[in-house]
Amino acid sequence: MSIHFVSVSCVYYSQGSIAMSQKKKAVSASQNKTQRRSQVCLDEDDEDAHFSQITSSQVQRAREHFTPVQIDRKVAEVVQFILIKDQKKIPIRRADIGKHVIKEYKGIYTEIMNRVCRTFEQVFGLQLVEIDPKNHIYILINKLEPIHGEPVSMRPGNPKTGLLFVILSVIFMKGGVIKENLVWNTLKKLRVDPGEKHDEFGDVKKVVTDEFVRQKYLEYVKIPHTEPVEYEFRWGLRAEKEVSKLKLLEFVGELFGQDPQSWTQQFREASTAETSSQRT
Repeated sequence: MSIHFVSVSCVYYSQGSIAMSQKKKAVSASQNKTQRRSQVCLDEDDEDAHFSQITSSQVQRAREHFTPVQIDRKVAEVVQFILIKDQKKIPIRRADIGKHVIKEYKGIYTEIMNRVCRTFEQVFGLQLVEIDPKNHIYILINKLEPIHGEPVSMRPGNPKTGLLFVILSVIFMKGGVIKENLVWNTLKKLRVDPGEKHDEFGDVKKVVTDEFVRQKYLEYVKIPHTEPVEYEFRWGLRAEKEVSKLKLLEFVGELFGQDPQSWTQQFREASTAETSSQRT
C-alpha cells in the first residue's frame, strides 16, 4: 500500500511539476511578447524623436553629404513607398517613412518631404495630408465625389465607392453619429445584406467595419454601458479630408429629388466645411 501511495504521489508531483513548468513557460512567453511589443513602441517613439531633435547644423551637414542626384533618388523612393501604401488606403506613419526609406537621410527629412509633396501635387494631382499631428500619420487624398444621376452605382474599377458614399450619406444626414443597426437596415433596403456574401463586396460587414475603418473612412465605436454591446458609426479622418459634404448633399438631393438647401442644418454645415476646405 505504501509503495502504491508513493508511486501515485510521484505521478501527481510529476504532473504538478509539468503543469507548473508549462504555466511558467506561458507566463514567460506572454512577458516576452509584451516586452517585444513595448520595444516596438519604444523603437517607433525613438524613430519619431530623431526628427524633432535635428539641429540646423545637422541639416546643413546632411545637405553637403549627399549629391543632388542622391537626393532626387531618395525623393523618388519616398514617393514610391507612399504610393504602394496608398494602394490599400493604409495611413502612412512618419516613423515608417524614416525607418524604411529615409534612413540615413533624416537630416534633410523636411526638405525631402517638401519635394515629395510637390511631386504628388504636380505629377499625380494628389495631396499628402497629415491627419494625426500627434502621431504624425499621413494619407494621400484626391477629392472624392459621388456620381450624379447614379445613386447606388459604383465607380468603374472600384465598386466599393458607392457603398461607402451611401454609408457616409446616412451618417451625415443623421447628425454625424448613427447606430450600426441603421447602417445595416439601410443597406438591406438597397439589397445589400450584411449577413450574406455579396457578389461585388464579399463579406459586407467586414468591408464596412474592418476595411473602411482601417482606411480611416469610418470610425466604428463601442457605445458605453450597453448590454448587449452596441456600436455606432462616425465619419473617419480620411473621409473628413477627402469627401466634400456639399457634393454629398447634392448627391442626397438627387436621390430624393429635392433641393439640397431644403435640409437647412446639413446645408449650413456642408457650406461651412466647404469654405474652410477652400481656405486650407
